[in-house]
Amino acid sequence: MLEVLVIVLHIIVSTILILVVLLQTGKRADLAGAFGGGGSQTAFGARGAATAFSKITTGSAVLFMVTSLTLSILSGSDGGSGSALDSTAAPAVQEEPAGEVSLPVIPQEPVENEGDGE
Repeated sequence: MLEVLVIVLHIIVSTILILVVLLQTGKRADLAGAFGGGGSQTAFGARGAATAFSKITTGSAVLFMVTSLTLSILSGSDGGSGSALDSTAAPAVQEEPAGEVSLPVIPQEPVENEGDGE
């Protein structure tokens, strides 16, 4: 029951995060910004006041990470299929060697000796 609630919350938060990121405009959304024409020397541009969109983005990103970790923990404690590297898995069956292997024989035509003259 808890896992279903976390999955539903995760889907809602994911949708909100996608929509909020797509609704935001870039800091330099004009043509000059695409070629570095901003004049700012900082790595990520000037830091302005936090808008409502940036606060919602930060909150939904944190919730997304929390729900992702929660789902990971819940799926690990289920006792489900487990890892492919589990030591409890059945060992692979090895076949016995088939013994001596014979290769196919290709018939050859006899070579005539041209230098003897007999």
